[in-house]
Amino acid sequence: MTAVFLWAHPRSLSTAFLRMMLERGDFLVVHEPLSSIVVQGYAIVDGEKVGTPAELLDLIEQLSAVQQVFVKETTEYLYDVVADPRLPRLATHSFIIRHPARAIASHYAMNPLLTCHEIGYRHQLEIFDLLRRGAAGPLPVIEAERLLDDPHRTVRAYCRAVGIPFLPQALTWQPSERREWSRTAPWHRDAARSTGFRAPDRHYAQTVDNNPVLADFYRYHLPFYERLRAHSLGGRHAEPL
Repeated sequence: MTAVFLWAHPRSLSTAFLRMMLERGDFLVVHEPLSSIVVQGYAIVDGEKVGTPAELLDLIEQLSAVQQVFVKETTEYLYDVVADPRLPRLATHSFIIRHPARAIASHYAMNPLLTCHEIGYRHQLEIFDLLRRGAAGPLPVIEAERLLDDPHRTVRAYCRAVGIPFLPQALTWQPSERREWSRTAPWHRDAARSTGFRAPDRHYAQTVDNNPVLADFYRYHLPFYERLRAHSLGGRHAEPL
């Protein structure tokens, strides 16, 4: 069987991607278990409670022996577990990125107390570099902008890269709240209202262009984003959305 991880900085459209994986129906889908352990001291995975990252890996290994497992994790934290030698072989690892100008504005709108490291690109790159050392092949990186522009082609390329069938019918779904993201539901209202991969029609009052703190965050994280973007499936997307 298969385990697939998607590592995502916050506000990267990763929950919409997770929603698509739920629609497939052929994976046990796990939402942000490592960040749950950091924030609340435990995560619930397939009805089982785990309290440490090592316990989580044990459970993912057990579950993926009998079914396909998809894990979406965010990178506002740098998790010690990424140095565990089991992790590269335990799953196929992939990444999703979004241009930091849009992601930072969206993140700040949700959390005005946002700190620089919580934006997550540096942690995401560090995880990418650690996992790449033990990976058998390239680690696929998808761009949110490309996903919005051409979902069919982008998801098909992703499925080919991680070795799973492409199911085009999963590109659309009915809007709904999901128990998988109930702990962080306020962060996922757009995903709950969505019916597919479409950019929310939203403008932010505070952006990297008019807020000097956000501008500093942007300058700090842009090099990490660019290094990840160099590995983008299908080449780099031209314009941030």
